[in-house]
Amino acid sequence: MRAWFVYLLECRDGSLYTGIAVDVARRYAQHAAGKGARYTRSHPPLRLLAHFPYADRAAASRAEHAIKRLSPERKRALCRGECAPPA
Repeated sequence: MRAWFVYLLECRDGSLYTGIAVDVARRYAQHAAGKGARYTRSHPPLRLLAHFPYADRAAASRAEHAIKRLSPERKRALCRGECAPPA
């Protein structure tokens, strides 16, 4: 079984993007090339801030949803390791 990851990107305008993928490096390259999500086409990524492994797609999707509900400050704290990612 392949691990899924929740990842957070910082965009050039300072905004944050949260997504899920099996291969984070490949997905980041897609975002950077303008072939990723609609949001990152208009807000190009600057860098990958963090990624967190999950056992399966369902768990990663639940964590992605929980992270998307956090404030930008809490997302950045999560990326700095100041709090644990959602289970």
